[in-house]
Amino acid sequence: MTSSASFDTLESLQADIAELIARLPTLKNRQLIQQALATIVRLADTEIERLDWKILSAALADMERGFQLFYDYRHVRKVTIFGSARLAPDTPEYQMALEFARAVSQLGFMVMTGGGGGIMQAGHEGAGRENSFGLNIQLPFEQEANPFIEGDPKLIIFKYFFTRKLFLLKESDAVALFPGGFGTQDEAFECMTLSQNGKFGPVPLVLIDHPGGDYWRSWSEYIDKQLVQNGLVSPEDPSLYTVTDNLDVACDAITRFYQVYHSCRYVGEQLVIRLKTDISDYLVEQLNADFSDIIVKGRIEKSQALPQEAQDETVELPRLILYFNQRDLGRLYQMIATINQMGTATSSDEVHPERK
Repeated sequence: MTSSASFDTLESLQADIAELIARLPTLKNRQLIQQALATIVRLADTEIERLDWKILSAALADMERGFQLFYDYRHVRKVTIFGSARLAPDTPEYQMALEFARAVSQLGFMVMTGGGGGIMQAGHEGAGRENSFGLNIQLPFEQEANPFIEGDPKLIIFKYFFTRKLFLLKESDAVALFPGGFGTQDEAFECMTLSQNGKFGPVPLVLIDHPGGDYWRSWSEYIDKQLVQNGLVSPEDPSLYTVTDNLDVACDAITRFYQVYHSCRYVGEQLVIRLKTDISDYLVEQLNADFSDIIVKGRIEKSQALPQEAQDETVELPRLILYFNQRDLGRLYQMIATINQMGTATSSDEVHPERK
């Protein structure tokens, strides 16, 4: 870049920053924008490596593309599909992934994959291009997007694995895992770990074998024998996931999860569980009796949106609030299952669990 072009770019940037600062008091997320700008300013005054700046800049560019793409689809629930890139279309695993993606897309969900071949391609083939997101990765060796998502505006090429994984999980309302190698195992354990630690979800996690297959069943037996029985994870942690070789069971595990439960967030120390429909005082008492072990103080109580949620798009939904111990995530998943069994969703919600 010539010095003249560089000067023009600097002048343009100065004007953009000045305009942003002028508009800041009127912006909805002004405090967070101010914090982000302040972080950049502080970093600019510290001695960090050029490589650090390159990582920061590229990661922000990755996130910019992701945030802009998914904003228009924020009200549609999405299912992320993980699995081997090596499985060919004539394998039973590929066909199972294809049929699963077709089934969930017919239920109204959109499908996200890493955008490559194998199980990822099966997901896009089953869901169709219009119902698919591809989150591919830029690698030094060839990593082409599969033909079912290639050229689609819902295909993003990420520079970093961590930003790609951020969106594959952040935007997902369910995760389906099919057989795969080290990468798939990594994704499976990361989903479990983040769920167990409250950094992801709660969302339904479904581990799917082809009919008669035992990839995930064997994996589950290992978890039970080596982790549960040896006290390395909680006895309730297997409640985080469902293992099945039945397509109906897999789809039901996802739709049932959102029968009454909508979503949750923390407001201060309180966990706020948003519901699609209200539940009776009697059922709340039953929840208090059955799940008192996961409450650090107080009780589970019904609530409307808290003042801190005034700008939340779910502000009209009824809520349950509790001081959750943030440790027994398996028990929290069990409580969500109980809530879904207790409540009676409207017929509209039953037909459209994919609507946020």
